[in-house]
Amino acid sequence: MAYKVPTHCKDCSVNNACFQHLTAEELNEVATEKGCSVFKKGQVIMAEGSKPSGVFCINRGKVKYTRLGSEGRDHIIRLGKEGDLIGYRSVLANESLSASIVTLEETHTCFIPKSLLFDFIKENNGFSLSLMQQACHDLGESGKMITNLAQKNVRQRLAEVLLMLNAKFGANEEGHLNVKLSREEYANMVGTATETLIRLLSDFKQEGLIESKVKMIRLLQPNKLAAIAQLNDF
Repeated sequence: MAYKVPTHCKDCSVNNACFQHLTAEELNEVATEKGCSVFKKGQVIMAEGSKPSGVFCINRGKVKYTRLGSEGRDHIIRLGKEGDLIGYRSVLANESLSASIVTLEETHTCFIPKSLLFDFIKENNGFSLSLMQQACHDLGESGKMITNLAQKNVRQRLAEVLLMLNAKFGANEEGHLNVKLSREEYANMVGTATETLIRLLSDFKQEGLIESKVKMIRLLQPNKLAAIAQLNDF
């Protein structure tokens, strides 16, 4: 049976802290004005350089934020999952999108118009504070990735990316990371050539740190990966 986004927001199971602050009346407004869409794997939801007229809430699925580099290659700067709001920073700043948002799998979304978002910001303090906290968190995550690219070697960066994916998406019933990425996508996140990424994954596998099969990776020794990544607070 095909998945269908709940008609009313109060029946939605996605966990977004911002919407938990909305009143029943405000949730009714969202349910009335939202537009639901389904995007196939690999589709662009929002394009770099465009100016969004609202935000998307991911109801089901996963996305990647990609930015086109000076050498013409896409760089993955962040990932998104169920419950995430996408495009909100550009809407708040009245700026064009600094990255494209592309689906990693079939993704179900709800579009919320800019005017409605600003109404909630003006009238609901809890919603405003939660949105600001989310913006600060996302900015911190992006800053951390930029710092790691500059200060850590490729082996350290790969170990940290694997741990980050495990923290964000968890593992499926078989224990594999609950997100499917190609070797090229891993390379884009780590900031290296695909050939180097494949060699490092092979090294990790031989060292007993991971198991890998096609697009599936299982972390066997997360503490050792954390030591490689120099994560003191793991």
